[in-house]
Amino acid sequence: MGKAKRTKFKVSHSKSYQKPGKVVPKPATSSGKSVKHKKPSKSAPPPAPTVPFSPTDHVLLVGEGDFSFSRSLVEAHGCSSLIATSFDMQSALRGKYPQVASHIRVLEEDGCQVLYGVDATKLGKPGTSDGGGKEVKRGWFDKVVFNFPHVGGLTKDVNRQARHNQGLLVGFFKSALPLMVAEGSIIVTLFEGEPYDLWNIRDLARHVGLKVERSFKFQASAYPGYKHVRTLGNIEGGGGWKGEDRPARTYIFKVNEKEAQPTPESKKKRGNSDSEDD
Repeated sequence: MGKAKRTKFKVSHSKSYQKPGKVVPKPATSSGKSVKHKKPSKSAPPPAPTVPFSPTDHVLLVGEGDFSFSRSLVEAHGCSSLIATSFDMQSALRGKYPQVASHIRVLEEDGCQVLYGVDATKLGKPGTSDGGGKEVKRGWFDKVVFNFPHVGGLTKDVNRQARHNQGLLVGFFKSALPLMVAEGSIIVTLFEGEPYDLWNIRDLARHVGLKVERSFKFQASAYPGYKHVRTLGNIEGGGGWKGEDRPARTYIFKVNEKEAQPTPESKKKRGNSDSEDD
């Protein structure tokens, strides 16, 4: 018999073969690029909310609902020199907001004054209180505050409703000006978005001699115990309307000295143009 021939098998080494000691490459994605594993970055803590009040301020609050904001200023921020006012009479308030009695009691026990029937556009006139009513002091307040001004649902027409609220704001600005000290400020908080953007609060203020010193996001959490209430009163059963969760912005206005007391020369230079907000 003849000798059988031996078949030689050639061993081929694949490209993935690695010699000992060689680093295995990082796994690749479908696109062929190496996957990089990023270390989780530490997120910066959110900035502290802005609270434009100090314990030494003389504060006038206008258009309060259930007085929970006033109470928070006293208890959480030490603003004991405070007058809180409401457009409604006391009997109407108790009907709309059952919780109002406890808030008023805390304010009065702390020596704060609570006034009822006070029109935000006629602040120089006396309101009523259990103590017989006193006129709001002129030239005394460091801060005059109107949170979420609104005339209520006077009409379903958006443009007409905006004009009614613009009239409220202009009347409030003019009424508040004589009540402030020289370096005092007017503080207004509004919801963001439509229809509130239609009110053009910056322009309204500029036309009565005010300028925006600054504005910032309103954070209800900065005022422990505060709850936003509707003008019409509490929702029966405590339903799911929570205004404190909606985006809102606070504006701080100062007297624009250039607009308040223009000189003849500044009139010529400025002409008919409006100054820009700071």
